[in-house]
Amino acid sequence: MDGLRQLLANNEDWARRVSADNPEFFPELASQQSPRYLWIGCSDSRVPANEIVGLKPGEVFVHRNVGNVVAHGDLNCLSVLQYAVDILQVSHVVVVGHYGCGGVAAVLDPKPRGLIDNWLKHIEDVAIEQRSALEAEPDEATRVNMLCEMNVRRQVENVVRTSVVQAAWSRGQALGIHGWIYSLRDGLLNDLKCSRFEPGYSADREL
Repeated sequence: MDGLRQLLANNEDWARRVSADNPEFFPELASQQSPRYLWIGCSDSRVPANEIVGLKPGEVFVHRNVGNVVAHGDLNCLSVLQYAVDILQVSHVVVVGHYGCGGVAAVLDPKPRGLIDNWLKHIEDVAIEQRSALEAEPDEATRVNMLCEMNVRRQVENVVRTSVVQAAWSRGQALGIHGWIYSLRDGLLNDLKCSRFEPGYSADREL
């Protein structure tokens, strides 16, 4: 229990410091949330969404799972997406993977891991489709990172194909879907240039 007590102590210290710096922070935070962004990322503990992009609590809505997967049968993810798009009216959905992802690496290693193997089938489907490209690369680490990027691109397409996004675009809602990947080695995000926008999007108009 000592470790848990330390977490509670850390929380008290953090809340005290935040309140001292900005007495209105928690009252304003409690009144509403109005994020412009939905972040769909990996559960990996080394990839904290707010910190990476320098946003405060309340400025980014977050969904995380192993391998940053957007599965059409995952009611958890789809409910988060619908709430973000329909209720919070976010302007951007960003699927964020990371290099060296353990879930992605597991797909390229046939060793059984139990229940999670069922979840990783979503990524395995991508690996099967891209087998030739992956097998052409002799280095294992490079293959993993290639599949990390491929997986992000696939999940962007999965977001686009959801009824939530299609309905939003059909009513003219300004909404962009993007794919980024994060490097644990230098802390930088890389835009994979696979963004998709509602049909009436103009580059001259900021979402």
